[in-house]
Amino acid sequence: MSLFRRGRGGPGRVTVQEAAARTGHAQAAGNGGTPVLLDVREPAEWQAGHAPGAVHLPLTALVTGAGLPAEAQARPVVVICRSGNRSRRAAELLQAHGVEAVDVMGGMQDWAEAGLPVVDSRGRNGTVA
Repeated sequence: MSLFRRGRGGPGRVTVQEAAARTGHAQAAGNGGTPVLLDVREPAEWQAGHAPGAVHLPLTALVTGAGLPAEAQARPVVVICRSGNRSRRAAELLQAHGVEAVDVMGGMQDWAEAGLPVVDSRGRNGTVA
């Protein structure tokens, strides 16, 4: 059975708490089949603050045909953006290409509000831009 419940008409959606649990942010992270958290925000947003261990691929790059980063290949993907709009589109694109993907409702805004870790490009406390 899949980790991701897919509703009709598009990829599934998860809360930030579900995303954190699935990607290992709520506990010690593992590898292999553990889903990867894919942040699809633009570079300035990523540099200001992102989840530790997340992988970065801006939606603009994904739309123009960029492939998944090596860390995200052959793994389920939990897609996050600032509020949940771009991640929904990215999850749809990935799913159309055979990637098991869900998006995170509320995005990094809800992630930070839930008290989950956010780091900047230097590994210090970050902010959601």
